[in-house]
Parts: sequence; structure tokens; C-alpha cells
Amino acid sequence: MSWYDALEAGELTVRPSVEAAKRFDVSIDRMSVSASAGTPLAEVLAAVERSTADVIVLRYPARETTWFSALASGPRQALLAGTVVYWSLSVGKGRRPAPLAGFTTRVEESADDELVDDLVADIFGDSGNHYCATPVFDRSRALAGLQEWGRRRVADTGAVVLRGPDRRVLALAAIDRQSSWTEIELAGVVPAEQGRGRYGHLLAAIEDACTTRRLVVSAPAHQTGIQRVWARYGFEPVHNMLTIHLVAAT
Repeated sequence: MSWYDALEAGELTVRPSVEAAKRFDVSIDRMSVSASAGTPLAEVLAAVERSTADVIVLRYPARETTWFSALASGPRQALLAGTVVYWSLSVGKGRRPAPLAGFTTRVEESADDELVDDLVADIFGDSGNHYCATPVFDRSRALAGLQEWGRRRVADTGAVVLRGPDRRVLALAAIDRQSSWTEIELAGVVPAEQGRGRYGHLLAAIEDACTTRRLVVSAPAHQTGIQRVWARYGFEPVHNMLTIHLVAAT
């Protein structure tokens, strides 16, 4: 879920998830309430009642601790599907690692599809993304969808790429440049290079590529390892979103 949808959207948003519906062969509505929307629970319940989708993927601020019981009291089965934590950094304030001799970083227009697939599988394959919470969503199809999304994002926006002295790709990231922030949408280190500090160098390269004053990123709350890296670099947590699935009775 994008930074805009999580923090900036001014109202409840409801839209069908067309690609995911094709992938899982069920109808899906996505609903979200941003941090700034001020949407009351009654409006959310009314939107849920109007939906005819097999599954509603609903995201709302985790501070709304009373909402789940109300949603679970309705005709749909309510399943907890995780929490996403949103982080922010003022560009130029990152705690950058010392440069590495022979290592280069730059924005490249494309990346090998197989490399992107492998990276997405390594980052998300066993991460327990929200689709794993509901039996109607096949886990293998969820990974395939994320890989497709990763290829599409890199094809659309290019990638920030870290290469070693032998020119091999060691890490890459897709970013989304908005007018007020730059969002990291995909970032990871190839398996053979993990645990060697490469991610910090990738973050420094992303920071260099920013054209805005703020760099933002998000991750499921249970992915504590990567969030420790963000904290060491200088990112600060700013918001939490709860994800629940509301499944229609069969």
C-alpha cells in the first residue's frame, strides 16, 4: 500500500483489485482509510455492506483498536492479515556507510527479469505477506503476483543499482518519485551478498537519486530485520496500518 494511500488520501477509498482477482479467481475489493482521512467507522461499515466482492482487503490505522470487533460482528468472516509500518527520512540526514572502492551505483533504465524475480522471491517469498492470511489466496500465486509487480515497476521507473568491482548486480531498488516524497517500493540485496552491509550502500544510492526532501518506505511489522537497518540509517517510524480480510459467506 502506497505512502499516499496510507497517510495522505483525504477520504475512504474503495476500488476493485482487477489484477489480483484474475490471479486468484475471486472478486476482490480494496478499501483503505488513511491516517489523515478522519473516516468514521460507520462509513466503513456502510462501504463493507455495499460491497459484493468475495473478499474485501481493508486497511486502516492501527490506532483504531475498536474497529476490528465491529467488523467481525458483521456477516463476513474477519481475518487479521498483518500490520504495515511506515518509515520516513529527511533526505540528506541518512547515516551513510563509508564508500567502497570499486563499487558503483546509478539509476539504470532496466534490469534483467530473472534477477528481479529472484530478488522478489528472496525478499518476499517466505515473508508471510497478507495474502497468506486467507485460504482462498494461493501462496504461490501471491509470489508470482509480486514478481510481476516488481518487473513492472522496474520497467516503468528503472532501478537504482549497486554493482561490485566485477560489474555484477549486488542490490537494486525501484523508487516512485512524487512531488513531496520519494517512496522505496522494492529494495533488496542478492542472497550471496546479504549480511555484508550492502543494503546501507543501496540506501545511500537511493538517497542520492532523490529529487524530493523526504524518503519513505514501508514493511510488514514482523520484518524486524530490515526495519533495524532502516533505523540505523536514520529512518523513523511514523505510522502503522492494520490489514484485515473480510470474506463473504459461502
